Amino acid sequence: SDSGWRSQEVREALDLCLACKGCVDDCPTSVDVAAYKSEFLAHHYRGRIRPRIHYSLGRLPTWLRLGSRAPGLVNLLLRRAPRLVGLVGGFSTDRPVPPLARRPFTRSHPEPPPDGEPIVLWPDSFNDHLSPEVLVAGHRVLVDAGYRPVLPEGRVCCGLTRITTGQLDGARRELRRTLDVLGDGDAPIVVLEPSCAAALRTDLPDLLPGDPRAARLAERVLTFAEALGAVGYEPPGPPLHDVLVQPHCHQQAVLGIAADEEILKSAGAVDAEVLTGCCGLAGDFGMDPAHREVADAVAGLRMLPALERTAAGVALVADGFSCRTQIGWLDGRRARHLAEVLAERLE
Repeated sequence: SDSGWRSQEVREALDLCLACKGCVDDCPTSVDVAAYKSEFLAHHYRGRIRPRIHYSLGRLPTWLRLGSRAPGLVNLLLRRAPRLVGLVGGFSTDRPVPPLARRPFTRSHPEPPPDGEPIVLWPDSFNDHLSPEVLVAGHRVLVDAGYRPVLPEGRVCCGLTRITTGQLDGARRELRRTLDVLGDGDAPIVVLEPSCAAALRTDLPDLLPGDPRAARLAERVLTFAEALGAVGYEPPGPPLHDVLVQPHCHQQAVLGIAADEEILKSAGAVDAEVLTGCCGLAGDFGMDPAHREVADAVAGLRMLPALERTAAGVALVADGFSCRTQIGWLDGRRARHLAEVLAERLE
């Protein structure tokens, strides 16, 4: 094409990229096509009207913060007029959209213990507003592991949804604000949502290469399992046995899952089945009506066959919010974050 950044042919060629980052790990050249897609979309739509889904799900943290002021009204609208919501937002609502929590974790979190190793608990938008029970569970387990989890003293965001939709200027603004809040500290930062952890560890320094705080903050980021492994945590309770794990695709490609496997083994799940590949939802990709068939087909490659042969009593572990949502839609069972599985054992 001779159209450069405005090329429709390139846009169409990239349209079916899930931005799962699997190419980083699976391809011998380790080319990050997801990053190239983000850069292309940033230039392609500069000064132009974007697809509606870029304004809705691409700016999801903003809408979640606004919606948290009246969650009952938002949830009522989602139940009573899902087609209208989908039409305005440009996304599919033929499956139930996760409701807003009545109170985000950041407004109802437990107080940190008086002592312990300081660690920053990252309140990602997905878990904070849609599944705060995950952050509650993470807080409990971190305290049991000897940490003193504290929240950032200000609003933070990894910019993930803007990055995947190519809204890179907006992502940089979010990341600079985050650096203003956390950039001068040295305590480890535990991020329970793997896609956010991957964005902070890799996209943050790539997008703000001239800010030395970016690389320093990226080095402080830990996944939940990495934080537990750093202190040699041994989960209490009876041994886990039957466990099926769907790791987030960004974690597989960028962060690795070795720490998760070690924690599961220490909890007794020595024969846990750990899947590879993407769940298919992949953030906003599977919410786009034009991508639904492809998204479900991706889930059918590995995840769905594994779920179909998995007995009802097997623990389903999926740290990614998208993965848990997709499992609930396609299988009907509730997958849980590793933090929830371990917190349950504390009881």
